[in-house]
Amino acid sequence: MDLSQWKRVVIKVGSALIAPHRKGCSSHYLLSIAQFIVRLRANGVQVVLVSSGSVAAGSHLFPETDNVDIALKKAMAAAGQTEMMATWDRLFDFPTAQILLTHGDLRDRERYVSIRETTFTLLNNGVLPIINENDTVTTDDLKVGDNDNLSAMVAASADADALIICSDVDGLYDKNPNTHDDAVLLPEVTTIDSRIFAMGGGATSAVGTGGMKTKIEAAEKATSHGIDTFIVNGFKATTFNTLLEGKNPGTHFRPYAKPMQENVHWMTHTASEQGEVVVDNDFDTTFALEGEQLTSDEIVEVNGNFSVGDTILLRKDDGTRIAKARSNYSSCLLSFIADQDDREFADEFQNRTGPIISKKNIAVLEKQ
Repeated sequence: MDLSQWKRVVIKVGSALIAPHRKGCSSHYLLSIAQFIVRLRANGVQVVLVSSGSVAAGSHLFPETDNVDIALKKAMAAAGQTEMMATWDRLFDFPTAQILLTHGDLRDRERYVSIRETTFTLLNNGVLPIINENDTVTTDDLKVGDNDNLSAMVAASADADALIICSDVDGLYDKNPNTHDDAVLLPEVTTIDSRIFAMGGGATSAVGTGGMKTKIEAAEKATSHGIDTFIVNGFKATTFNTLLEGKNPGTHFRPYAKPMQENVHWMTHTASEQGEVVVDNDFDTTFALEGEQLTSDEIVEVNGNFSVGDTILLRKDDGTRIAKARSNYSSCLLSFIADQDDREFADEFQNRTGPIISKKNIAVLEKQ
């Protein structure tokens, strides 16, 4: 592990580190993380901070109740977000900037590119971007749901070299260390498969929304983009000294040897499909290598309502997911030409209007 090769790092900090007792923000655990960020920047490494904690930070301002509904949670987030930002700001002697996102911002290509440009501009001017999900306005349809996966999406959008996910345990164990004394820490993971996912359990923190499973999901997203990913214990100050020494204090997830291209990664791991196109079970999936061979007579069904430019799922009639792609047709128009009995008319129509999907806008759903 060679920190001298790092040019940009994303660090994810969870709610349990921000507000461990749900009585507002505490700098107890954040100070060592802040010092780590300062030292990285002093070594010429750009840093993006993904920080949870707005709900946990704001919860003490409202009456205690066993029934925290959505409206109350959003109010907690609104109140706690300013306290969280103020806490981080006090720990640095350089400027910080707040970026609040929803999945709707990330899955829209135009807004995604805008987020990238804003992040790069902040970094190039010495400003530390602090990113959180916008819990105050997000809905079930628009939310990422946890900041582990959000941090991976941010790391990909920022073209980061490394993603450091702070946890309440030292890393990924072969079994739950909270319930098994013989649990063994995995210092390195080269391939994320079903066996690795089986090691992830539920959330162990009372104030967080993620557990080890979401951290593994985040690692899968980040490593497929060529990003070194670490799960480390954020409660130990020694963790960050070890990282600065070029050593691994937790679990290191090795990146793909052949990372996905940026636009393919975005479509695979960030964009959500707005509809689907179903093809026959004997459809030749090698079409993706050519990119423009899908024709209207190969379509069995068009599901959902989508517009030109939306991301769609291409699957077989038996449910097999083939690819995600950017549609050049609306669902209405695609249904129209697919339903034509006159194939000569349908083929001529498609020849005039162009391909259903283009090679540059397709992501095959398989391991790279």
